[in-house]
Amino acid sequence: MTDPVTNATKKLPTQLITEVSSQCSRAVSADFALLVDALVTRFDASLDAVLLYGSCLRSGNLDEGIVDLYVIVDDYKKAYSQRHLSILNAWLAPNVFYLEVAHGEKTLRAKYAVISTVDFGRGSQYWFHSYIWARFAQPSRLLYARDEPTRQRIYLAIAHAVVTFLESGFKALKAESVNVEEIWTRCLMFTYAAELRAEQETRARDLAQLNLDDFTKLTAAAEPALAGLLEGQPDGSYQCLSDNKSRKKALWHWRLRRWQGRMLSILRLSKATITFRDCLDYAAWKIERHTGIQVEITPMLRRHPVIWGFKVMWQLLRRGAIR
Repeated sequence: MTDPVTNATKKLPTQLITEVSSQCSRAVSADFALLVDALVTRFDASLDAVLLYGSCLRSGNLDEGIVDLYVIVDDYKKAYSQRHLSILNAWLAPNVFYLEVAHGEKTLRAKYAVISTVDFGRGSQYWFHSYIWARFAQPSRLLYARDEPTRQRIYLAIAHAVVTFLESGFKALKAESVNVEEIWTRCLMFTYAAELRAEQETRARDLAQLNLDDFTKLTAAAEPALAGLLEGQPDGSYQCLSDNKSRKKALWHWRLRRWQGRMLSILRLSKATITFRDCLDYAAWKIERHTGIQVEITPMLRRHPVIWGFKVMWQLLRRGAIR
């Protein structure tokens, strides 16, 4: 779902694109290459890029949970041999799949989302909902790119994600001085609330503290694209320049994103029952990991994951496990 924006692409500061490319190019464990090789084989000529993000990027340990990947393809029809998968992907990107790769005595596991290069670019800059730009304003690594033009296109999209993330967040903040940690914590909380997520405020603050150096550099590099919204201070903090009218409008937008996000999350979870093997077990594991609440996967839930899934989600909402 895209925001009805028809203006030309915003011009980004060169320093921001340089910083994004530097962060996305950092070395990662060689084991990630095994997953990339499997995806190259799977998508062949349709594969444009593979991005790594999430907890395994932060820990560097592939044995910890499931690796989160984004697979970026040039065309949905070319990416799939089954027509219904290309239709589902074009209707509501991304499609989500599960991947296992044997590595000696270990098994590497990944959850990968498929999106087109065009949709990735639009999602980073123009989508009203924060689904793409909130994820990729945060740390990621470009594990594979078809060629140099594709690599630069991905860097540009991620730079737009940073600007969109900060712009949408700053508009909703009070006119006061805030440091980088507080900026990213508050903006992350806005985006968490816009999806059915189990993360709490402490999670957002932990991420802001863990990546503070990178977030500081990204915020400084993005500042020229955010003129009128913030002003850098000598101590490294930023003065928010919002007025009451603009802030109320921004907060209303975040309320709309919250309701839109619930509907989109339900639709994507329903779609994942078709594409993502063991999606119920994965969802239960993730909820327990972040909240400590165990979700029982009953035989009825396995047989009718969409219908009975609504009941489970309602119970989790009432218990505060997800919002």
